[in-house]
Amino acid sequence: MTARTDATGGKVPRAGLRSLLWLAIFALLLFVPAGTLRWPGAWVFLAIMAVASFWGSARLARHDPALLQERMRSPFQRDQKPWDRLLMGAFLPLWFGWYVLMGLDWRFSWSSVPAPLQGLGAVLLCLCMLLSWQVLKENSYAAPVVKVQKERGHKVVSTGPYAYVRHPMYASVILFALGAPLLLGSRWGLFASPLLVLVLAVRAVMEERMLKAELDGYADYAARVRYRFVPLLW
Repeated sequence: MTARTDATGGKVPRAGLRSLLWLAIFALLLFVPAGTLRWPGAWVFLAIMAVASFWGSARLARHDPALLQERMRSPFQRDQKPWDRLLMGAFLPLWFGWYVLMGLDWRFSWSSVPAPLQGLGAVLLCLCMLLSWQVLKENSYAAPVVKVQKERGHKVVSTGPYAYVRHPMYASVILFALGAPLLLGSRWGLFASPLLVLVLAVRAVMEERMLKAELDGYADYAARVRYRFVPLLW
């Protein structure tokens, strides 16, 4: 018991500081373009993100510290596939710019979303966080970059949400890409969401090619589970 505490104790403060940093970045990306702190949807968004981030980090520190350490690594790594670096290099500016767009939308009142749909957005965000946690609970190899983790005994995961779609973490991002702009009251943010999903779709296809070539059993798994993101669609 003591050894486990020593192994995880240092990671919890680091994960907490990392969560605070990301929350501060999200707050700046939203409130600075908005030009005001009087944005209820943004505060609800940050509250949901805070609960999910701190609770998730604490749970991972207790149940899967190796995955927590992996999740805290950079989105650009030495053993990462070159094409994944390019895709992440395209995705991150879109991701950050998306928040700026929604902040500007709030500032200049370019669009609006009815209150019931804003509530739906909050529900979708919560569902996104629940699905993300189920993914991390099932898949100890859910790194932020595309790679086969041979040093950790990487194997195919086919349980939990992976029994229904091959990329449930990306499926959770779809929920996020719908829920965030609805909650934040930005139709322009909603219109931009397909760009984010498109980059992830390209990444999923490239990732599967790599996994079929390098990870034993993945080709058979892909043949059994037909859909990538959404059952009956794709």
